[in-house]
Amino acid sequence: MNKLEKQMVETLKDLKANHHVMGIKAEFEAEGTRLEEAMRLKEVVTKAGLEMTIKIGGCEAMKDMYDAKVIGVNAIVGPMIESAYAMKKYIHATELVFNEDERKDVEFYINVETKIGLDNLDDMMQQKEFNSVAGVVLGRVDMTGSLGLTREDINSEEIFKIAEIIAVKMQKAGKKMTIGGGVSAHSLPFFKRLPANSLTKFETRKLIFSAPESLKDPNTDKGILKAVGFELMWLKNKRDFYGTIFQEDAKRIVMLENRYKTLIEEAGGKY
Repeated sequence: MNKLEKQMVETLKDLKANHHVMGIKAEFEAEGTRLEEAMRLKEVVTKAGLEMTIKIGGCEAMKDMYDAKVIGVNAIVGPMIESAYAMKKYIHATELVFNEDERKDVEFYINVETKIGLDNLDDMMQQKEFNSVAGVVLGRVDMTGSLGLTREDINSEEIFKIAEIIAVKMQKAGKKMTIGGGVSAHSLPFFKRLPANSLTKFETRKLIFSAPESLKDPNTDKGILKAVGFELMWLKNKRDFYGTIFQEDAKRIVMLENRYKTLIEEAGGKY
């Protein structure tokens, strides 16, 4: 573990102890997290004593599920679940990858992030497979896009009403409710307006905060800023990791060109 990764561990310990951070999120979907990145992140998360969530690339992304199983995650999120059929396909795929004992240690969430998904949520909840769903993650940025709105509308009244509808449904069903997408200190009044204790978690790009505890804490805005700091450290760590590999290859390219350029050309080859 390098110096920056050790600093990341200390930051996470602080966020856990003082700002109600419960876990880390990585995405095989939009973020394009590679397996080696996820493994390095898992080491940091484990040393900090936090949970890890992976958002897979689709409702039947079984390769992503197997990778998540190898890493050892606490939760998996299926993206863009827009119909009861997609939800069932997702749950059936999880049942193929994770056996009965393994499923006791992993929670499976569905991401409702479009108007179609919202319109079909009641139908999803009526299926027996929904019993295996731990809860719903509302993706606010994609939801605004599906409604023809912009990212600046994530805290709008229209999106709040959608969040409220989902929160009430999940609370009645005994399921968990998570909100992500453009989360900042400006999102806190939005979260606090939801029905009491209906919001279980909210997440920045990388960190997952526990609610309602964090919503009662006057220092949560500072925690969110520290979360941005952690993301910056993570991105720098990725840059340095792949930059080292690039530099190794760049040196060998120069060496091979210097030694063999003329010989390759004389042989009729290309480089």
